Amino acid sequence: QVQLVESGGGLVQAGGSLRLSCLASGRPFSNYAMDWFRQAPGKEREFVARISTGSGTISYADSVKGRFTISRDNAKNTVYLQMNSLKPEDTAIYYCAARADWFAEPRYWGQGTQVTVSS
Repeated sequence: QVQLVESGGGLVQAGGSLRLSCLASGRPFSNYAMDWFRQAPGKEREFVARISTGSGTISYADSVKGRFTISRDNAKNTVYLQMNSLKPEDTAIYYCAARADWFAEPRYWGQGTQVTVSS
């Protein structure tokens, strides 16, 4: 089992920045590719970003490319999502997830952290 706890959400004005963190415990964190997803009110959960175990491969949703940066620190069992130039449409609950490999389905999920961007 892997337990994931997100933090860093909050209320920010459009154009501002936030950094989300996701702390993992349980099985070795470095074994898992890590994702960020988000779910806005009334919408389905959507993919935001993914990072491979050694940070060598990264993928972003088109909607966040150039604004968001995913990173990880395996020594701290933490994955981050730096969000810049935030827009009201980025308002959502943000979840981190762990997957066994790049192409597997996410196996473990955090409880989510709320991000609200005001216009």
